[in-house]
Amino acid sequence: MTHPFLDRADLRTRVRLALGDFLQRRRSRLAEIELEALAPVADAIEAFVLQGGKRLRPAFAYWGYRGARGKDRDDDAVVATVAALELVQASALIHDDVMDGSETRRGEPAVHRRFAKLHAEAGWRGDPAGFGTAAAILLGDLCLVWSDEMLHASGLDPHTLARARPVFDEMRTEVTIGQYLDVQTQATGDTSTARASLVARFKSAKYTIEQPLLLGAAIAGASQTLAKAYSGYGLPLGEAFQLRDDVLGVFGDPAVTGKPAGDDLREGKRTYLVAAALENGGDRRLFDELLGNPGLDAGGVARLREAIEGSGALARTEQRIEHLTAEALTALDGAQITAEAREVLTGLAQAATQRTV
Repeated sequence: MTHPFLDRADLRTRVRLALGDFLQRRRSRLAEIELEALAPVADAIEAFVLQGGKRLRPAFAYWGYRGARGKDRDDDAVVATVAALELVQASALIHDDVMDGSETRRGEPAVHRRFAKLHAEAGWRGDPAGFGTAAAILLGDLCLVWSDEMLHASGLDPHTLARARPVFDEMRTEVTIGQYLDVQTQATGDTSTARASLVARFKSAKYTIEQPLLLGAAIAGASQTLAKAYSGYGLPLGEAFQLRDDVLGVFGDPAVTGKPAGDDLREGKRTYLVAAALENGGDRRLFDELLGNPGLDAGGVARLREAIEGSGALARTEQRIEHLTAEALTALDGAQITAEAREVLTGLAQAATQRTV
């Protein structure tokens, strides 16, 4: 049986169509302001939002709603609401790539690189890289503004929207704070696993799984008991999702992940994986020398990979992913949700933590 969260003809397609309709209306507004100058902005956001992406956040929100016995499984307003999460995600990723100096995203040039190229090819004045950075910051901001607009234009009735609004706001606050904690942790050089877990929780875990679930629960008017169960499932699962992302950032295949091999190491990410290597007795001098070196070559990446694996940190991280996933599924077992939602959320847990992309 193909579940709706995996069926491209169902939820993922409906989310994409909702986003496409909304972005087309926003494109028309930009064209009214200045067609020639703003067409590249519309093009870039549409390409980033509509092409690729796993749509995990809308899926968790939708099945959080369905699990709470939402009244209408085919409510287009619900789909439009959960689709707005993709604009929050786009904002976070565009800004993340600027902060990390990433060259690519999903196998394509990062937004700041795209606009630097536009500047250079047009022969405009000033520094192409500086223009690209400024443009990407503004496009990320625009996606965040548009996420709010899409929520309000979704078609939810005022009472339902009033329930959903606080969750949506808290989620956007948390991911922004998480991004700052990530940057601050790199700056201070804090390499504790406790700090890495805190960053993972707020940068990714809460806005990837817990808050989308709570958004779906709020739309459905779910009880606080169910909301608590969703948090018990979503928080550990979200951290496991981020740990899998960290592993892929070091050991993933660029042809599959769409990111250069070892990018997290070049960016100096103080992930749980790195923290565990140092706590397990990894060569601190090697990490001090190579971690965060933007010119790190394939040989340097290989040396750090060997140090991480040799310290037992990779195995420790994999064990933690398993432990967190089991904790999440245990919380789900006790939740009073529909059998269909339980089955889908169990499948989503596996998709989030055993992925290769």
